[in-house]
Amino acid sequence: MSQRQVLQVFEQYQKARSQFVQMVAELATRPQNIETLQNAGVMSLLRPLLLDVVPTIQQTAALALGRLANYNDDLAEAVVKGDILPQLVYSLAEQNRFYKKAAAFVLRAVGKHSPQLAQAIVDCGALDTLVICLEDFDPGVKEAAVWALGYIARHNAELSQAVVDAGAVPLLVLCIQEPEIALKRIAASVLSDISKHSPELAQTVVDAGAIAYLAQMILNPDSKLKRQVLSALSQVAKHSVDLAEMVVEAEIFPVVLTCLKDKDEYMKKNASTLIREIAKHTPELSQLIVNAGGVAAVIDCIGSCKGNIRLPGIMMLGYVAAHSENLAMAVIISKGVPQLSVCLSEEPEDHIKAAAAWALGQIGRHTPEHARAVAVTNTLPVLLSLYMSAESSEDLQIKSKKAIKNILQKCTYLPALEPFLYDAPPNILKHVVGQFSKVLFPWIFRYASAEGGQLSTTY
Repeated sequence: MSQRQVLQVFEQYQKARSQFVQMVAELATRPQNIETLQNAGVMSLLRPLLLDVVPTIQQTAALALGRLANYNDDLAEAVVKGDILPQLVYSLAEQNRFYKKAAAFVLRAVGKHSPQLAQAIVDCGALDTLVICLEDFDPGVKEAAVWALGYIARHNAELSQAVVDAGAVPLLVLCIQEPEIALKRIAASVLSDISKHSPELAQTVVDAGAIAYLAQMILNPDSKLKRQVLSALSQVAKHSVDLAEMVVEAEIFPVVLTCLKDKDEYMKKNASTLIREIAKHTPELSQLIVNAGGVAAVIDCIGSCKGNIRLPGIMMLGYVAAHSENLAMAVIISKGVPQLSVCLSEEPEDHIKAAAAWALGQIGRHTPEHARAVAVTNTLPVLLSLYMSAESSEDLQIKSKKAIKNILQKCTYLPALEPFLYDAPPNILKHVVGQFSKVLFPWIFRYASAEGGQLSTTY
């Protein structure tokens, strides 16, 4: 046998390996093939190909593993049990940029399924290597590493802390300053995922200087990027007054209000959420939002959308109104009550109705003037109907009852109370009768005094 014939055997073997990993990677893109591949033992066949002498075979094998692990947690578990992760981590530090991207994709695909699988990635030492990849010259490698870190950090505070301890946050802040939009988006998303778990983790993001850069990107024309930026700022602001004030000091008002008018529904939702998370803390922060025109802008936003997109705006109005009489009056003047009444009547989902009922209760609970502003919109019969309906969720019934009580205890507008005399159950009726007594008894005493008569004190 000639040398050429001998080498041809190896070439055929290499070609067969290459064809195999390419076909598996292609088959793994279709869900209907996954179970067949799994039953055929594809994991054990791909594992040795991660160390193949041919770089393209290594890369394609990693890509195939990532696609399989991405499909369900059983296959991701198989990657962990097959001791594949240590090989990937080793190769992340040693191989070329194409392999690094494929290996990071496998880590991302495994880590996304559960905290336990994400912890397995941490335990095999992947975080340090992924953080090194954040300094890679190639933007694609950075992006792949950021995705993997994000899927680890999103699960819980302990995993997020592990990402922070590996030194990821300062490098993520650098990533949001890179020119590539895709890299900016995912880096902002990971900062959001880290910040959401605790005030301490949010403070770590603030200390790395992220707020100023995130605030600047509210003006970026890319909608998907702005969604992530608004989410990250919300997750920081929600934890405490100090963190909310830091977000406000980055001069997000009034520019953030323009996002409420955007065509992108999720941007509207995230902008409303950010304003809500700031407003809930103190009357001073709520007043700042009112002064910036935020209440009117949120009310307009609620009117322009439906469903869950409305929810954070509805809650924001409730938080603002809860702080003080003056802030509740600002909601009334901006025509917030009719819009909340529309949500209460039209929204099919009970949790949105419950939020609207709560917000209306916060507006009407302050003074007779506030209660009348709610009552004249014919909201009270709707609240009573929701409270008495067997189809309403328990939360909706509780919030409707509380809102009715809050409004009735201040309401002196008798035409709005009259229908309750006939329809209300005893536990609501007592509040209605109490209000009638407050309004009518002084009038009766004045009338008797004017006539020189005397009222009997006996029943």
